[in-house]
Amino acid sequence: MSTITTAEFRKGGVIEFKSEPHAIVEFQHVNPGKGSAFVRTRLKSLKTGKVQDFTFKAGESVTEIPVETHEAQYLYKEGVNYVFMENFTYEQYLVSESVLSDYLPYIKLNDTYQLLVHESDVLGLRFPKKVRLLVTEAIEGARGDTVAGAGKVAKVETGLSVTVPLFIKEGDTIAVDTETGQYLERA
Repeated sequence: MSTITTAEFRKGGVIEFKSEPHAIVEFQHVNPGKGSAFVRTRLKSLKTGKVQDFTFKAGESVTEIPVETHEAQYLYKEGVNYVFMENFTYEQYLVSESVLSDYLPYIKLNDTYQLLVHESDVLGLRFPKKVRLLVTEAIEGARGDTVAGAGKVAKVETGLSVTVPLFIKEGDTIAVDTETGQYLERA
């Protein structure tokens, strides 16, 4: 593990904070007119998934945790763990529900994801900005219900409910934003 300063922060980087690995979700260098400069950060615990804000002094040193990215396919759920298999070495990883908490409604069987691994421990998951999901339930729109921006609730293959436009039918594939959970487009 190496030491870096706040000037070397980058989005997605992993640092040790309060003796636990945390991913840098956001950071902003602030140089006020009066007083010393500082770095405002938003850190996500890779063990609990909890997000918190913290302010570092400009130039402060922190420990960077080296993380490798492994492409792995989601195979099945075993209790509270999800089993992923690396595509090339066939090594299997158990990933706890707490690590995947934000992305559980978007994980599909047999899809490939990027796991963030440190010393054979999965610290997190690099998830795509949008996912394509099959609509399994969609109520038909009522005739004359054509007000601009009108929508209906549809259920997708992972069990997630998404508000979609009236023209979306059962069997359609839609793109969903993984950060907001909102409908983006018909795929």
